[in-house]
Formats: sequence, structure tokens, C-alpha cells
Amino acid sequence: MKTNSKYEVIIYWSKEDNSFIAEAPELAGCMADGKTYSEALENLQIIIDEWIETAKSLKRSVPEPRGRLMFA
Repeated sequence: MKTNSKYEVIIYWSKEDNSFIAEAPELAGCMADGKTYSEALENLQIIIDEWIETAKSLKRSVPEPRGRLMFA
């Protein structure tokens, strides 16, 4: 499976979930969790690949990675 690591990733600790949460904000709803920072990132890479595969199979557009996002 191809890894799409060019998408920005945000990882944070969720006390409520008692785990790390990793998100790819450029891909709507694309997120994963893990017991460790590394596990959350690894799980997110799998989900990114699946997100893109699903979008393509549904003939939906896949955003190009924009790199670092700026938030106000």
C-alpha cells in the first residue's frame, strides 16, 4: 500500500479517549488514534491511503497536499 505522507498531520493527546489522535486536515474526516504518538501516526497513514482509495473508487476528487497549513 502506498503511503501518502505529504499531507499535513496534526497529532494531539485526548484525555477523553485516553489516546493520541492523529488528523489529516486536508482530507475531511480523516483521522486515527493510537496508544502512542507513533502508533497514531502509523494508523493515520493507513487511513490516508484508504481515504484516497475510497475517494477514487467513488470518482471523487482527491485534494493535492498543500504542505503546511496556516491557521488564524
